[in-house]
Amino acid sequence: MKRVLGVILCRSLVAGAMASAISCGSPAPKPNVFSEDTGEAITGMKRAVREQDRSVVPELIKDLESDDPAIRFYAIEALQKLTNQDLGYEYFQDEDARKPAVERWKKWLEAGGEKTVNAEKKVAG
Repeated sequence: MKRVLGVILCRSLVAGAMASAISCGSPAPKPNVFSEDTGEAITGMKRAVREQDRSVVPELIKDLESDDPAIRFYAIEALQKLTNQDLGYEYFQDEDARKPAVERWKKWLEAGGEKTVNAEKKVAG
């Protein structure tokens, strides 16, 4: 229940921020996972998922440590869709509670987890 409310709140905050930026005559955010701008980073994450761009996985793992819950939410959503893994990460937990899952993601990457996902996709495709 806590997670559902957190997801709803997070999506509402992001949608509101993006809507206010657009309504003020600002251009739509440019998709860029590496951007410091929340809107650009989130649209970049969505594009990476849509295009199945696994080259951004290391950046998504870094984003799991962001102070911004919206960035963490979209980063883990993208990782789940790109890798079929969540490794126990919950974006809404406090930093200390998230730390073990972030470390699992880092170890997964160091162990070549991304190569395994790419090989599985080639076999399935």
